[in-house]
Amino acid sequence: MPDSSDVNTEKHSNGAAVPPKEEEQLQEQNVRPQLEKLSVFTKNEKRAMVMVGSLASFFSPLSSTIYFPALDTIAAALNQSTSNIDITVTTYLIMQGIAPMLIAGFSDSAGRRPSYIICFTIYMAANLGLGLQNSFAALLVLRCLQSGGSSGTVALANGLVGDLVSSSERGAYIAFSSLGSILGPSTSPIIGGLISQYLEWHWVFWFLLILGGVFFVLLFLFLPETCRKVVADGSIPPPALNWSLTDAIRFRRRKRKGIVPDPEKLAEVRKNYTFRIPSPLPTLKICLDLETGLVLLTTGLMFAAFYAVMTGATTSFHKVYHFNNIVTALMYVPIGAGGILSAFTTGHLVDWRYRVNAKKANLPVLKNVRQDLTNFNIERARMEVAIPVYYIGVATMIAYGWVVGRKVNVAAPVILMFLAGWGLNATSQVLSALMVDLWPDSAAAATAANNLFRCELGAAASAAISPMGAAMGWGWAYTTLGLIAVAASPSLWFIMSSGMKLRQKRLRKHREKAVTSRG
Repeated sequence: MPDSSDVNTEKHSNGAAVPPKEEEQLQEQNVRPQLEKLSVFTKNEKRAMVMVGSLASFFSPLSSTIYFPALDTIAAALNQSTSNIDITVTTYLIMQGIAPMLIAGFSDSAGRRPSYIICFTIYMAANLGLGLQNSFAALLVLRCLQSGGSSGTVALANGLVGDLVSSSERGAYIAFSSLGSILGPSTSPIIGGLISQYLEWHWVFWFLLILGGVFFVLLFLFLPETCRKVVADGSIPPPALNWSLTDAIRFRRRKRKGIVPDPEKLAEVRKNYTFRIPSPLPTLKICLDLETGLVLLTTGLMFAAFYAVMTGATTSFHKVYHFNNIVTALMYVPIGAGGILSAFTTGHLVDWRYRVNAKKANLPVLKNVRQDLTNFNIERARMEVAIPVYYIGVATMIAYGWVVGRKVNVAAPVILMFLAGWGLNATSQVLSALMVDLWPDSAAAATAANNLFRCELGAAASAAISPMGAAMGWGWAYTTLGLIAVAASPSLWFIMSSGMKLRQKRLRKHREKAVTSRG
């Protein structure tokens, strides 16, 4: 990646100041000189790194849904019922929620790069085993291991966002940070459908092994370390275990230009650097916070609705519309297209409502600085976008169930899947951004908490939707899930009105505890 020294405000070794390249940054320093600069990386560098992290997280939903179109084929090959193969989807989601709890806290202290190495090593080993196995028991166990490796990358992606992007500009990065989570569910059924139609089903896992291996080599070589407890704003060289080829080139250039790290800052950062055994405790502490718990509940229910549509689509399009694997796979394109549209529209809405609320609160909208949002109602700014799209997503999901149940012309479920993809993904994107706002110093752990609720509720919905559809019809099955989501929606209104007070109370307790521990 290009050198980022053009935005560095450190001193040359000869004492001369290095002027920032962008006038915008100079204005920010004049207006708020006491505020901590978030990152020395340029806007394009940050976008590139966030996109790389997002593409790494692509492997989690990709691996989850790639064999949806091949469920019947795998069931026949292993002499199992489709319901038994559906269990591998459920267990994958369960592990998808649990595994990030272990890696998230580790990455917030030891860095993003060692965490990526751990995740991809586990992931590729699992795919190798899956490509070689021929039993249901091995499929079940190795799918859990595959999920454990890939799902940690989702928490790491949002950790990158927390490292690099301020709250005032977070919406502008939604398209980049959401790319993996959207492309996974929308493209993986098509890939899985083509493989299952023309190749032996083991090739699903050989494909994942090859793709994951190639991507990991590129990530390993070029993704810089970004964790603030390891490299601060990016001006501190990382320890040896966290170095990338990009870091080596960047710091050699900086040294050649006479730009050296501040020794005091370097010593302070090194004190924070710890290489501990992965533990779920940082994530569990976040889950126990009242405001965070309410956000997690509604996000989880929305994700459950999304997975209910995704999982049920295979069965409904096979049995109701009698489509083959390839045509069934193509039915996932509309929900993916809706998700892509949400990525490019939701970000503008998020930043717009932030600016409007900041203006009302007389808060300057500053980029690339860490502003104190203690007395700013960031919850209201986010919920003004999240609440409307939440109800849109629920309504379209219910409508989708009824048109499928009534065997309406296939154009109707296609349109509703597109709208559901937009609404469900938009809600998830906004609430995920809020989680990073609430826990800026523990972004990966906050995302892991988010994953825990989303994936466990998604697993429950995935396991329940087919039996519900068979017992009560698709219309009432999706209506039941929708009504549960609506019943939980008052929590969003509560967060909008009272979330800031809950956050202020939590921060006061944290500061009092810090003062006591120092005393």
